[in-house]
Amino acid sequence: MSLLGIHLTMLVGPMVPLPAPPILMENLDAVEVTHNDTARSGFQVTFKVGRAGPLDLLDYRLLANPLLLPFNRLVLVVTFNAIPNVLMDGIITHQQLSPGSTPGTSTLTITGEDVSVMMDREEKSEEHPAQDETIIANKIIATYAQYGLVPMVIPPLVPDIIIPIERTPVQQGTDLEYLTEMAQRYGYVFYVTPGPAPMMNTAYWGPPVRLGIPQRALSVNLGPQTNVDSVDFQNDSLSPTLVSGRIQDRLTNSATPVETFASTRVPLAAMPSWLVNMANARRRQFRSSGLNILQAMARAQGQTDASNDNVVTATGELDALRYGGLLQPRALVGLRGVGFSYDGFYYVKSVTHRIHRQEYRQQFTLTRDGLGALSPVVVP
Repeated sequence: MSLLGIHLTMLVGPMVPLPAPPILMENLDAVEVTHNDTARSGFQVTFKVGRAGPLDLLDYRLLANPLLLPFNRLVLVVTFNAIPNVLMDGIITHQQLSPGSTPGTSTLTITGEDVSVMMDREEKSEEHPAQDETIIANKIIATYAQYGLVPMVIPPLVPDIIIPIERTPVQQGTDLEYLTEMAQRYGYVFYVTPGPAPMMNTAYWGPPVRLGIPQRALSVNLGPQTNVDSVDFQNDSLSPTLVSGRIQDRLTNSATPVETFASTRVPLAAMPSWLVNMANARRRQFRSSGLNILQAMARAQGQTDASNDNVVTATGELDALRYGGLLQPRALVGLRGVGFSYDGFYYVKSVTHRIHRQEYRQQFTLTRDGLGALSPVVVP
C-alpha cells in the first residue's frame, strides 16, 4: 500500500509471517496502531470485503483466508522517506465482520496486540530462589525468544539482594503481570517495542526514558513551520505525592522511618510541580512490610517518582507528512510555539497511528513533571 510517498508493508502468517498476498493489500482500507508505555500496544486493520464471483457464494473470501486467523502473527512496516520503521509486531486476537447494506460497504476488521499478549496467557505459581527482580525479568523475557524478544533490563538503583534462607520470591500470576508488578515497585515500566528489524522486538523493563536526543520538534502557531493540527494541555496539581511512614526492618528488627522529599527523575520542566508546590503535595502513608530499610526506601521513592510523571499532559494530533517523519513513543520530543509555560521537552507517553490511502495522521499524548521550558530554544 503506497500513499503520498509512504509505503506500507504487511507480513502475516503463523509464527513466521510472510509478505501479504495481493488480495489482502488490494482490499486494505485502513490501519490503526496504538503504542503506549502503560499497557500492551494494539492494532486494527480494516479490509473491504464483498462477494464478486462464484467462489464467494458460500462465504467472503477474506473471512475464509487462513492468514487472518486468530493467533497468527502480523507485522506492519512503514517506509517513510526511504527509511523503514517497524510499526507493529503483534498477534491477531479478534475478528469483526460488518456486512454492509450496499455494495462496497462490507468490512472485515482484525484486531490484535503486540507479542507481549503471549506473556499473559498462563497464570503460574512459581518460585524464583536467590534471584532479584533484574535476574527474574531477564529470565522471563528469555523464555519468549521465539517472538524475537531482546531484553533491555535496567537494574534498580537499590538492588533487592535475595538471601535464600530468608525468603524466596514467588510469582502468582502470568509472566506479564509479574513483570509489571515488579516494575511498579520502583516506579518502572514494562513494554515491548517492535523493531529495529521485522520479527525483532525489544522488551524494556526500567524507568521511563528521560534522556536521549529529542525527536523533531512539534511546532504550533509558527506559520509555515507549523506541523501540529491541534494540541490541548492539562496541569494536574494534585498529582505529586510524598510518601512517609515507618518500617519494621526485617534485618535489624528495629522501627525505622521511611520518607521521600522529591522526585529523582531527570526533570523535563524548569518548575517541577513537586518543588513549586511542595507544601501542598499529597502525602501518602507507606504501608508495606517484610522489607529492609533500603528496599522500603526504594519502593517509597518509586511511588513519588511515578506520581510526578504526568503532572502536565498534552494531547494533540499531527499530519505525518507535514511533520516529516513518525513520532516515536517512549522517547523525548520538543514542543514550541505555545509560550514559556508549556514549551520545552516532553516524554511521549502514547502515539496512535491512523493510516488511510489518502492520509497518515498521528494522535499523541505527551507528559512531564511541571511548567516552564528548560531550554530557551527547541531545535526544529
